[in-house]
Amino acid sequence: MGEHEADKVQIYSINPLTRFSDRAAYYAKYRPAYSQDAISCVLDGLGEPTRICAADIGAGTGIGARLIAARGIRVIAIEPNGDMRRVADPHPLVELREATAEATGLSSASVDLVTCFQSFHWFNSDTCLREFCRILKPSGRLALVWNVRDKRDAFTSDYTQVVRRASNNDLAVARTNALGAFGRSQCFAGTSQHTFPYVQTLNLEGLIGRALSASYVPREGPMNAQIASDLKGLYEKHHDELGMVHLAYTTEVYLADPSR
Repeated sequence: MGEHEADKVQIYSINPLTRFSDRAAYYAKYRPAYSQDAISCVLDGLGEPTRICAADIGAGTGIGARLIAARGIRVIAIEPNGDMRRVADPHPLVELREATAEATGLSSASVDLVTCFQSFHWFNSDTCLREFCRILKPSGRLALVWNVRDKRDAFTSDYTQVVRRASNNDLAVARTNALGAFGRSQCFAGTSQHTFPYVQTLNLEGLIGRALSASYVPREGPMNAQIASDLKGLYEKHHDELGMVHLAYTTEVYLADPSR
């Protein structure tokens, strides 16, 4: 088994359907949003928002779904984890449904846009890409979106080192593997990549909450205490005059059209 195959097995050995069950409240409160420019890029050229139906897959607590809905688009948010659905803030244009990326339960050629915010690397890439192609209209679009920490920023680099000590799974590798499957897929064509800067501003409570929203950071025990101590030290070193620290991200957007 090659190196990349081993990494793919590792990420799928984690059960993504329950992975965030004890993190749902942290996820809803402390996860970053996404660049508004990135949302505009996802929607560019799709037409009148009120005539668009989007499916947000692996919607979690609905962060991405609400950003799309805020533009006037009806969104069907697919999320298999009940805890995540229960803590999602409601939006009149967002309908939460229990289903998976590989079996959405949506009708063929029924949506204009499929989005995956911070979720595609948790899916069975080949199976879900076929499903996305099935549910998209011929004129539709697939958008994969990630916030990737920008380690060129000193504080963000230090934060990454603190949380990485708790991780036994490299999700950056998982994202790379997922993108490789996306690039090789016969289901989609005309792929393009776009990047946008984004900053999340946090106080000390928010900084610790942001770390605890990650599925690999322990919520109790010696490692949890060590991470909390390290983050307090980082906060004291980097906070501004308003008591805030700033995590820097690059919002990466990958777009593709369904092949027919």
